[in-house]
Amino acid sequence: MAFVGMREFRSALATYIRRAQHGERVIITVDGAPVAQLSNMAADMAGVTMADLIARGAIAPPRRRGDWIPDDPLLLSSGARVDRALNQVRT
Repeated sequence: MAFVGMREFRSALATYIRRAQHGERVIITVDGAPVAQLSNMAADMAGVTMADLIARGAIAPPRRRGDWIPDDPLLLSSGARVDRALNQVRT
């Protein structure tokens, strides 16, 4: 099991995903307090559908139904923050 701070986790994301893929549990901390964990997908999760997860309350269903295509293409410049662009599209 590995404990890693948020900043380190973000900077070495691929490394921690590979470690989790190989069976190691990675605990992500913020200010030293554990807030999330990353681990490999257990065999019992094989075949679980999105509908199953929604029924369990593990995830929220999508707010939009059907295929959504924006009216205009979303143009991003180098260094643009994707979260801000998505917020603009979603409002």
